[in-house]
Amino acid sequence: MKLRTWARDLALGARFAVTGGRPGLLRTLLTATGVGFGVALLLLAASLPNILFQREVREAVRAVDGSREVTAPGPDTFLHLTRATVYRDDVVSGLLLRPEGDAPPVPPGATAFPRAGEMLVSPALRDLLDSPEGALLRERLPYEAVGTLGKDGLIGPADLRYVAHADFLDTDNFDGRGQRFGWSVPEEPMNAFMILLVVVACVVLLLPVLVFIATAVRFGGEQRDRRLAALRLVGADVPTTRRIAAGESLAGALLGLLVGAGLFAVARRFAGSVTIWDANAFPSDVVPMPALAALALVVVPVASVVVTLVALRGVAIEPLGVVRAAAPRRRRLWWRLLLLAAGAALLAPLMGRVEVTETSIDTVPVVTGTVLFLVGLTTLLPWLVEAGVKRLHAGPVAWQLAVRRLQLSSGTAARAVSGIVVAATGAIALQMLFQAMENDFTLPTGEDPSRSQIAVGFQGRTAAEARDITARFARTEGVVEAMSLLESNAWRPGPLEEGGDFTPSASVRVGDCSALREFAALPSCRDGDVFVALAHGAQGAPDDARITEVARPGATVALRDPYPPEGGPERPADGPPPLWRLPAGTKVVDSRPDPTGMYRYGVLVTPSAIDSALLDAPYAQSMIRIDPAVPDAAEHVRNTAAAIDPTVWVKDLKDTERDAAFSSVRTGILVGSTLTMLLVAASLLVTTLEQLRDRKRLLSSLVAFGTRRSTLSWSVLWQTAVPIVLGLALAVAGGLALGLVLLRMGGQQVQDWWVFLPVVGIGAALIALVTLLSMPVLWRLMRADGLRTE
Repeated sequence: MKLRTWARDLALGARFAVTGGRPGLLRTLLTATGVGFGVALLLLAASLPNILFQREVREAVRAVDGSREVTAPGPDTFLHLTRATVYRDDVVSGLLLRPEGDAPPVPPGATAFPRAGEMLVSPALRDLLDSPEGALLRERLPYEAVGTLGKDGLIGPADLRYVAHADFLDTDNFDGRGQRFGWSVPEEPMNAFMILLVVVACVVLLLPVLVFIATAVRFGGEQRDRRLAALRLVGADVPTTRRIAAGESLAGALLGLLVGAGLFAVARRFAGSVTIWDANAFPSDVVPMPALAALALVVVPVASVVVTLVALRGVAIEPLGVVRAAAPRRRRLWWRLLLLAAGAALLAPLMGRVEVTETSIDTVPVVTGTVLFLVGLTTLLPWLVEAGVKRLHAGPVAWQLAVRRLQLSSGTAARAVSGIVVAATGAIALQMLFQAMENDFTLPTGEDPSRSQIAVGFQGRTAAEARDITARFARTEGVVEAMSLLESNAWRPGPLEEGGDFTPSASVRVGDCSALREFAALPSCRDGDVFVALAHGAQGAPDDARITEVARPGATVALRDPYPPEGGPERPADGPPPLWRLPAGTKVVDSRPDPTGMYRYGVLVTPSAIDSALLDAPYAQSMIRIDPAVPDAAEHVRNTAAAIDPTVWVKDLKDTERDAAFSSVRTGILVGSTLTMLLVAASLLVTTLEQLRDRKRLLSSLVAFGTRRSTLSWSVLWQTAVPIVLGLALAVAGGLALGLVLLRMGGQQVQDWWVFLPVVGIGAALIALVTLLSMPVLWRLMRADGLRTE
């Protein structure tokens, strides 16, 4: 019987929600819109695991199978070389292939193996190459684009990728020999710090969504109260009116589920055309996890009923009016502080127990403690707003109107900004975690971009070619200075020592004086000089005795290994190796790190002191300094390098490098934070518009009595600003406290106590934005026809 009564009253409330005239329908639509935004974001969040999983699957499917080594050519084998280049901060990945037989496997995403000199490109790369912005990149890819790669060969719609048939590949310049595509690499587990960051981020980003949904189902509270008072007048008792009110909220929530599903479907269709923080996905990959989606679809309508019943628990609705006009009971503080204390009590025992060497954490207490702490802050906000506005009195007319409104309905104002408090608190705590962890996951590379910005490497060159390469780079647009040299080795001549397995060797580098000075502190230098650069106890360097055993003033060295590893110690190479004698005046100098951060020990030779044609498999390296004032200077350098040798590697020199897993997590959190802040802004705007609509008659009355519209506009600004300021103050205190506890879990120290300043700036921007967007509605509501009644 009781279940039937509940069903009847809920159904009656739902009927009122959709047939209660224009005001009731508008309230229902506002609720549905608010709930719909939240549901759409929850469904997107539930799709994130599948998006990340599908990206990993696509990356594995398109990779060359490396699970077993293919040593001999066959009808289905191919040589492959992975080439990646950077174009205006975007990574363009490439795969060069050369079939060794007549039946090579077709690359994933392709319908046929490309012919010699042809390439298949992704749709995004095709659009870039066809546009004027891709002119410099077209010069770098010396292949004819004859087709498009399908989604099986891409990790996302915005993936810039090409697969080319390169006949110049051989066993000297390839990555390996393959026989098929597709393989999986065991994923490296995250360390405990990363897991902590992900867990806290999920709580921080999703809780504002739930807060917003709870706020949205209470839209139009004043009109609903008047309607419930009318129901009491015709004989409905208090429990019945509350169930009918819950039915109204349930109708708005169920309609919001449909709106959210529609918004999600629309967002899913455009997933491939939207890139946030370099991340996008195919629409087919944006699929919510069934369990998470079902949980969201069940929680939202249940929460709408529970929130409405809780909101009406302390309200007595009488037949002749709304009791909200009476003095409300003072909010109690103790149970709000109890929630904060409970959250802190769960997190405090974990301090110092998260180790970077571990791969797991106690997720349940971390999630529960963080949720309790954030919920405690949310419940503390209404008390803070009530206590704060109670002491506000004197001021201009606009200020007094705003303060009096806040004093009469502080709960409504607090609910409007509760999502901002949760989002801001979480943002501050996450930023503190980011700053502390960045030192652990951002490592110095040792590179010195102030000396050279780009390093280029080639295989198998002579000194004449190195000089030609230097000249070509020097002529490139935007290049200030180019230096090139050859790298090879010198060996101690003669038989192997008894019991030895290899011949001692030292590196040899041939270049002009400007290039050699990048590797050692030279007292003086001119063409014809030779130097021996020693380590002098540098950490990780070979012992100087090992260098001088081979290379010392007046010593004779072999320019080819007399006993190469493939020949073995018992079978020396055919023919004697060419010999070269270091001049007696060879100077011993101290080595120094080159622009790439590496110490290069051994023999430094100027070009005229050695016949570079005798060097064994020399390797050429160029270091280039560019003019930052020249647009696309780095792109011109990369084009020159590709024209010299398509297999060249080009490296941008940076002084720091961020861990790939940390960068991935950071990107995901930034995407989520962006979506959450957009939702918070939308929720604040919708709530403000709903409050203005509820005050339509009051605003029209004030204008009719001569109140200036500018005064009312300023009052709306203050009504928005005061709760947000109080909320941000609470968020700053709570965010710093939560961040400090989370840092103590991993034994980290606070890097910057002023991390809350950007969050405060965003809050100020929200005040201005919401006020600006609500002005047209406010001016329309202040017209005289707002006094009309029926």
